[in-house]
Amino acid sequence: MSLFTCPLCGGALAREEHSYLCPAGHCFDIASEGYVNLLVANQKHSKDPGDDRDMVRARNRFLSGGWYAPLRDALAENLTTLAPENAALLDCGCGEGYYTAGIAEALAAARIDARIAGIDISRSAVRLAAKRLRGGEFAAASCYRLPLADDSADLLLDCFSPLALDEFRRVLKPGGAFVYVVPAPRHLWEMKQVLYEKPYENPLLMPTYDGFSHEDSVSVSRRLTLPNQAAIADLFTMTPYLWKTPREGVERLKTLERLELETSFDIHSYRKLYL
Repeated sequence: MSLFTCPLCGGALAREEHSYLCPAGHCFDIASEGYVNLLVANQKHSKDPGDDRDMVRARNRFLSGGWYAPLRDALAENLTTLAPENAALLDCGCGEGYYTAGIAEALAAARIDARIAGIDISRSAVRLAAKRLRGGEFAAASCYRLPLADDSADLLLDCFSPLALDEFRRVLKPGGAFVYVVPAPRHLWEMKQVLYEKPYENPLLMPTYDGFSHEDSVSVSRRLTLPNQAAIADLFTMTPYLWKTPREGVERLKTLERLELETSFDIHSYRKLYL
């Protein structure tokens, strides 16, 4: 049985060879790449929501180059420690599946029997995720309307994605773990100095949330030297700065052939309380 539920009636979905089917007869075709579209029309705010193809491809090239491998490895270690022997994991906002695949590999190495699902609102992203991790389930879906049953997930990852706390509380089992990744204050500081006349640090977050106990916080930092304009452009294109940088800042970045900068992430871990 799939981890996914029908977005129309909430019934359990059974994965068949070419489609997902619920008891009420609602059917959702599996694309040739292996993902399913569970984003129904009234959940869309545009024809093709989420990151577009160029942004997704830039992130895929950058992450596949190993630049954020320390974050992937820290997440894999964190979630492996939190996982029960038989784990159901949801990567909420999975993008192209780089972190999902790394976590799946770590769980398998630890001999943890895991069912892994990922959702993203971008079909361009989940198309790549499904190709990267053939053993997982991937769907185009909204984090604010997760296609999962109540109390069905043991682990949930939110890495730079919207914080849909009501849905996280709903789908996590009591005692289940929620891991939240945010940029630390000086993340990409040197790039921001190029882009903006008055760069600002990211806010330092140590959040607490109703219904969750805070378990741990870990920082992961690494200095990078991007060796060419192609790598610099890919990093810029995969960030939110793509949409909110003045033209003159973009032009300054385009003149660089090398960029040294800090990457820094904060990983916060929570447990859903037994109520």
